[in-house]
Amino acid sequence: MIKIALLLPCLLFCCAFILHGQENTSSRPRARGLGIPFDGAPGPFNAITDVAGVKVGYTTLIGGEGKLEVGKGPVRTGVTVVLPCDDFSNYRSFPAAVYALNGMGEMTAGLYLQDYPLLYGPVGITNTNSVGVVRDAIGQWLFGRYSTGELFDFSFGLPVAAETWDGGLNDINGLHVKPEHVFAALDNAQGGKIREGNVGGGTGMVCYEFKGGTGTASRLVAVDSAQYTLGVLVQANFGRRPELTIAGVPAGREMPGQMPVLNEPVRSDGSIIVVLATDAPLLPWQLQLLAKRIPLGMARTGAISHMGSGDIFLAFSTAEKIEWDSDMGRLESLMNPFFKAAVEATEEAIVNALVAGETMTGINGNTIYAIPHEKLRDVLKKYNRLSN
Repeated sequence: MIKIALLLPCLLFCCAFILHGQENTSSRPRARGLGIPFDGAPGPFNAITDVAGVKVGYTTLIGGEGKLEVGKGPVRTGVTVVLPCDDFSNYRSFPAAVYALNGMGEMTAGLYLQDYPLLYGPVGITNTNSVGVVRDAIGQWLFGRYSTGELFDFSFGLPVAAETWDGGLNDINGLHVKPEHVFAALDNAQGGKIREGNVGGGTGMVCYEFKGGTGTASRLVAVDSAQYTLGVLVQANFGRRPELTIAGVPAGREMPGQMPVLNEPVRSDGSIIVVLATDAPLLPWQLQLLAKRIPLGMARTGAISHMGSGDIFLAFSTAEKIEWDSDMGRLESLMNPFFKAAVEATEEAIVNALVAGETMTGINGNTIYAIPHEKLRDVLKKYNRLSN
């Protein structure tokens, strides 16, 4: 993990984190690499970036140690961006839908997307108190590149930015995410293999009282003679240890140790944001049905959606041509494979976020431990669920 002192000059600071955002290799295995079994066939990168044209960018902010000093740190946060395409100059829109399992959280433009379900730009994910700056920076970035000066100029539009709370590790009231960090994530977004765990908006997040953060997965979906791709990216910051279920095994109850060290009381509930992308030609109402299946993938990992958890989901299609088919039999044969893929990919993305998470110490010495890989393998072996 790259650590940059917050007192470095701004140019060096920003450049260093741009490099971190582009880095696409990690020594930590993914969930399948540990032998955790999953249903379904993933794409080549098992990531949301398997959907053609979709890119992901990160800026990760890590600096300072010790006692919390608001405005100074310690800092354990960042921003993640998901771009549905490379070029927004033609004002192309993407059919989209939002769904909230529990609305204790924020996703900007949510009301707009409910009534006018079209996505016009990137999606940002960050910490709770930085939603505003991420939303505004995405708008500035779009306006600066694609403004036409016309009376109806949607280049700023209604940007989408969502959040989960990282105040157990991060100086969240210090407002350390700045516009330049969002610009860096947008400018350096990439396809292919992407990092998971303690990166971007997921840097300071906690999942089932292990270190959580960013995770991704994908599924290939066959409908008749056509093959489509569905991918999800999660920012996982939810759940209690006894609830954690992996591959049907009560992993949390089997691993009661390495509980968070919290030297001052912090709130216990968190949230999850899920962005789902597909190249299938789905209409907004079909995408909403798809988004409503995301909680079933969460439930496979043990989630019950706690009262204080903001569980908010966005689904969009990158298909350039969508045709309406009113035949219900055809719709059922089309949608059921996508429902299954959404459930499977969500489950795996959450577990990937857990497996990729690395032990982190933040404000006031608060420490969240990584899920122990060998212990997890032992638990799966005990229940005869280890695939290798």
